[in-house]
Amino acid sequence: MQPSTLRIATRKSALALWQAEHVAARLRAVHPGLAVELVPMTTRGDEIADRPLATIGGKGLFLKELEVAMLEGRADLAVHSLKDVPAELEPGFVLPAMLPRADAADAFVSNEHATLDALPQGARVGTSSLRRQAQLRAARPDLQLLDLRGNVNTRLAKLDAGDYDAIVLACAGLERLGLAARIRQRLAAPDWLPAPGQAAIAIEARADQPAVLALLAALDDADTRVTVNAERAMNHALGGSCTVPVAAWCVLGERNLHLRGLVGDAASGRLVRAEAGGPVEQPEVLGRAVADALLSQGAAELLG
Repeated sequence: MQPSTLRIATRKSALALWQAEHVAARLRAVHPGLAVELVPMTTRGDEIADRPLATIGGKGLFLKELEVAMLEGRADLAVHSLKDVPAELEPGFVLPAMLPRADAADAFVSNEHATLDALPQGARVGTSSLRRQAQLRAARPDLQLLDLRGNVNTRLAKLDAGDYDAIVLACAGLERLGLAARIRQRLAAPDWLPAPGQAAIAIEARADQPAVLALLAALDDADTRVTVNAERAMNHALGGSCTVPVAAWCVLGERNLHLRGLVGDAASGRLVRAEAGGPVEQPEVLGRAVADALLSQGAAELLG
């Protein structure tokens, strides 16, 4: 029997709440009469805001409490930014829906400078993402790269207070919060690659709840799923996590996929790149092939 109410576990940040409300609105639209409620909660990743994620256990810290809420029956689903979802889920959980992907580019944000190239020598740039740090270091070895944690508004406030000359955020997050005007430059493929799954919203649920899964499946976007599956397969084959600078961008053509991958070193700015194409029906095979190509070029040295 289908439930009459679905409860969404979500983090309390403005962006997480926007994404959860977006999913709730979509569910109500496709299932008239279905009640959808939000269950906001604070995660371990939110509580430890003064240290880089790479040093405290990775992005999975944003999922644990939400998964516990589902296991204990306090929530039926959780909404995540897919880039924060580990390549391998905890046993008993699945991703029944991935919503249409937004702009996957990163955003160069600065009050004084229009582009990354326009920054003065030794400028202070804030980001705690090792992936972004590696690509920044490759493009501008002279920059001071400084850690930057917190939600989107907190990061912008630190920039506005003069703590940084520029910061790097995700275009999708800024656009979803009505802050697109803060984007000075899009850092985009093919030169600059996003995190695997960046800009896609994922819905997580328990595998043993078929009635819930059936309701959620209506929101799944096939084009998004096939491209991010290739990216996530590459990341998984590399053992990728937020402690490793891994980037990926897959494009869907008429009959094929094209995947670009990158592994970097945040300290030296060394980047290893690879790309390949493959059939739409085999995104995981393509992901593993690009991972193998990266490893054959020495990426293992950068992966620790």
